[in-house]
Amino acid sequence: MILTGHQENAEFALAMCPTEPLVLSGGKDKLVVLWSIQDHLSTLGEASSTKSPATPSGSSSVKQAAKPGNEKSVDGPTVGPRGVFQGHGDTVEDVQFCPSSTQEFCSVGDDSCLMLWDARLGTSPAVKVEKAHNADIHCVDWNPHDLNFILTGSADSSVCMFDRRNLTSGGVGAPVHKFEGHTSAVLCWSPDKASVFGSAAEDGFLNIWDHEKVGKRKERVGPKMPNPPAPPGLFFQHAGHRDKVVDFHWNACDPWTIVSVSDDCGSTGGGGTLQIWRMSDLIYRPEEEVLADLEKFKSHIVNCTSKALG
Repeated sequence: MILTGHQENAEFALAMCPTEPLVLSGGKDKLVVLWSIQDHLSTLGEASSTKSPATPSGSSSVKQAAKPGNEKSVDGPTVGPRGVFQGHGDTVEDVQFCPSSTQEFCSVGDDSCLMLWDARLGTSPAVKVEKAHNADIHCVDWNPHDLNFILTGSADSSVCMFDRRNLTSGGVGAPVHKFEGHTSAVLCWSPDKASVFGSAAEDGFLNIWDHEKVGKRKERVGPKMPNPPAPPGLFFQHAGHRDKVVDFHWNACDPWTIVSVSDDCGSTGGGGTLQIWRMSDLIYRPEEEVLADLEKFKSHIVNCTSKALG
């Protein structure tokens, strides 16, 4: 089927509702467009019940839709938008549904704005955060474990965490925290636990953050290292890619296993790279559990050594 409603290309922003057959998109036309696949399914049901005698059994009538600015027609059923939402001043880079609502969603764009929308309130943004970043915003998502928090990644090399309870319809609100650890544009991020998330960037690194660790830095035991201290909240950095990391996802069944892909065509002679990896469990597990396991391992080694020497 063909979803109509955009006036220009929609190259970056696309989302599917996890609970209903809804599609959300943003484009270069500065619009956010909402469709319902159910509209198409309902049309099919009506067509089958009022089928024309000239329509062969088992087939359906299909209209031709012309793309804007293109005289060539394409075959396929067309679906018009449920709503067209206006408020951005530049290309919309990303859109996301609220995990708990089919009517609420958010969007970000090259105008550096974060916008929250509620389809029940009309086609204007419910909340418009001006200058959420100092550059284009590439990605946005809700924290699925705590729906009050929204994360954004930007070309200013940072990730911002916003609490929607602190935002107003006038767009007033500052980020709960600004995570700074990348050296180039942040392209994507993906949440894991309530306070843990990852971010990937054009610098080739994939960073794992924990908001609960912000302000709880521990002093290093032993001699001081020449490397500068890690940014607040950063507790792991995957450096296995050779070029910009363009996407990654957590394994839903094994939460600390991650798959990531990079655009390193220039260094590999064509094609990108996909990696499946996980950090050592000693990094993310509670310290007391780690120490208890190490003590058991120590006892096991001592017993085995004693038996071998005996």
